[in-house]
Amino acid sequence: MGMGRFDSLLLLSFGGPENSDDVMPFLRNVTAGRGVPDERLAVVAEQYELFGGKSPINELNQQLLSALDEELVSRGHEMATFWGNRNWHPFVTDTIADLKSLGHTSTVCLVTSAFSSYSGCRQYHEDLDRARNEVPGAPNIERVRVYWDHPDFLGTAAELLAESRDAAGLSSETPVLHSAHSLPLSMAANCDYQQQLNEAASIVNELAGMRGPYEVVFQSRSGPPSVPWLTPDIDQRIHELAEQGTQELLVHPLGFVADHMEVLFDLDTQSAAAAKEADVKMVRTPTVGTHPRFVSMLVDLVEEAAGLRADRPSLSKSGPRPDKCNSQCCPAPIRPGR
Repeated sequence: MGMGRFDSLLLLSFGGPENSDDVMPFLRNVTAGRGVPDERLAVVAEQYELFGGKSPINELNQQLLSALDEELVSRGHEMATFWGNRNWHPFVTDTIADLKSLGHTSTVCLVTSAFSSYSGCRQYHEDLDRARNEVPGAPNIERVRVYWDHPDFLGTAAELLAESRDAAGLSSETPVLHSAHSLPLSMAANCDYQQQLNEAASIVNELAGMRGPYEVVFQSRSGPPSVPWLTPDIDQRIHELAEQGTQELLVHPLGFVADHMEVLFDLDTQSAAAAKEADVKMVRTPTVGTHPRFVSMLVDLVEEAAGLRADRPSLSKSGPRPDKCNSQCCPAPIRPGR
């Protein structure tokens, strides 16, 4: 069983609550070490209550894992697959303990984050290292390369953008807002997150045959207002474009791979309300999710990491990222009081 030197696969994600009782403990895990008071977390908890306290992310990850299983089997790979989270059950430490107890010694890891930043890349490495240190005899775990510039990630996004445009009867001149999670400026300054997003947005627009204006916008910021984060904010930008005469918009969640809470609430609820208030027709495109082309790409990356593929396709000017990031890549931000 296995693939090359790997005998197992780990899908590593963020995690999310399953019911109302989970919400506050989950949010405390997410913000651990940042000194965020429960009063502020309670505001975020209200967003989850709009959906019954349940995040869709866990179910989406189960669907992705099932799709990966099917793709692996279709290619003749007999590989045990596992799923673990950073912030909620199944916690990655428990999953690694399961890997060890079942005798696995070499695991390849897929992360549900396409772009490079501390929170989207290095922090996953740190959590993996921490979890392995807590499990004596844990298997070796190697993560596939960051895949934001892979032709099949950007190509899938472009397909979905074009399909959404056509289904809504919009023209190729329709403005596109490519949305991604905002970051504190102190974090963004130490990585090429913005550069990656800007280049990815350009490539996706071109592949989708869009000829109108486009830009990268940001959403989901948190923390005190005194801390500067990446802008422009998507909701503010929708109002500004409306004032400039824009009547129709395509909103593409470029920075996300699944329709989880930050898509369903921040875009489908908040941004949709902003568009309605501004009298703008807003069409939100799907994330790549379990699109067959995206799933196939993920297995390509596993085969690549296993030494079964020599090609390392990339559409970026800088070329494919290395399998292992250097020690200075995407460092943790300096937080107040440290």
